[in-house]
Parts: sequence; structure tokens; C-alpha cells
Amino acid sequence: MRYFKMNGCGNDFVIIDARSRGSLPLSQNQARAIADRKTGLGCDQVIAVERSIRGDAYMRIWNADGGEVEACGNATRCVAWLLLEEGGAATRRIETPAGMLYAERAGEGLIKVDMGSPLLRWEEIPIARAMNTDRLDYAAGGLEAPGAVNMGNPHVVFFVDDMSAVAIETIGPQVERDPFFPQGVNVGFAEVRSPEQIRLRVWERGVGLTKACGTGACAAVVAAHRQGRTGRKVEVIVDGGSLEIEWRAGDDRVLMTGPIELESTGELPAA
Repeated sequence: MRYFKMNGCGNDFVIIDARSRGSLPLSQNQARAIADRKTGLGCDQVIAVERSIRGDAYMRIWNADGGEVEACGNATRCVAWLLLEEGGAATRRIETPAGMLYAERAGEGLIKVDMGSPLLRWEEIPIARAMNTDRLDYAAGGLEAPGAVNMGNPHVVFFVDDMSAVAIETIGPQVERDPFFPQGVNVGFAEVRSPEQIRLRVWERGVGLTKACGTGACAAVVAAHRQGRTGRKVEVIVDGGSLEIEWRAGDDRVLMTGPIELESTGELPAA
């Protein structure tokens, strides 16, 4: 099967086109072997593009540790670009475990994805006990009152004054595995620079610190707006570039616009 090595703002993927065979039931060990940066192709996530009855394709996602997850915003943009390059309609419908996502071109090398509406109830994140999710009764590493958002996968977002002073690689894995988050959690650290701009770094569940996290950027803007820190349309600066996120008031949808890059293509070895 053909694979595409792509990235969105530095968040990189091995995308395998499995539509000719219908599906690609990778084991955890197989996904981990592909993602291994020393002995495999190397990536943050392995993506399978499969046949879909309801959409133009079905997207499955494995993190670098081999665990299968529900959503990945940057990967959705990359898959959408591949489907759009095949010609036909100006938009694409991508079915995921988190629901149907809609994508279109937004300029040269730019893809916009409708990521759907955020889930904000405590049991939807999920967290271990009932509480308001705009400011959680939770603290870690001296950071307090984060926002929690589910954007197809669970996120907690801490707001910090100085990103350089935060021990992300210590706090991130501690929070990711805290029983307070029964399914684990992606951990965002957001420095609000203005009502229209956020600097963001994300410790991703099952991956670690990445150059970008699309669902994390969406979650950061939703959490920031709920705490009165930003407007609804925000530039999110990540290590690998920037994303434009808009949480629309009218229909509650979160739109993400950002770049994609095709690095290489090849054939996936049978082994």
C-alpha cells in the first residue's frame, strides 16, 4: 500500500491509503513500529485512510505508542488535501471515530476543517467527578484552574504567564496519566498574548510534546474564550507554525485553518 509522509505545522504523520483493500486493522505493535523514529518511518501518528459509506473516506488514528485515538485535527487537514488533490468536489467529508468532519481549501497549501462543536460537560471530557469545566477544581505543578474541552478527544488547558518558565515535560506526563482523567488527557499550556493571539504547546496523550496539535489549538481557544481571555477568532502559534481557530457563536462549530506539507511518498513494506 502507498503511504504519504506529511505534516501540519510540524505535527507529522504516516498516512496509509488502504481504500483498495477496504480497511487497515493495524495492531498496536504494528502502529508503534511504523511510528518509531529509529527503526520505522517515524511520525507522531499513523493514519489509515479507509473506505466509508457515509463520507469520502474513513480516517483511523494511532498515536506513536500504538494506541488508537478518536481525533487529530492536523491529520484531518492532511488527509483532506490528499482527497481534494484527486479532483471532484470542492469539499470533502471525512468520517472519524469522533464523527463526520468537513474540509475545504482555504488558499495555497491551506486547508480549513469544520471540527464540529466542542463537548463541555464533565462526563463528556471525561473527568472523574462532576464539576464545571470552564475552570476545573484541579492543580498540577503550581498551575491551577485549567479549562477542559473535548474536541473529539479530551483536552485540559492550563493558562500560563510565561511559557518558558513552565516544566512542560514534567507536568505533561503527570497530568496525562492522572486518574482524574479516566481516559487520559492531552495537556495544553497556553500563553495568551492578546485577545486575538495565543502561544500554545501541547503534551499529547500517547505521543509526548509535539510541534503542533490541531484539536489542542481548538480546545485552547474554546477554553480561553470561556474564561474571558480571548475572542472567538484567534491565531494560535505552535512550535511548527500557526493555526487560525474560530469558534462560531451562531452554530457552535469550531473551524481550524492551517498549512499542510507533503514530505515524501513510498510503498509500505508488507512486514
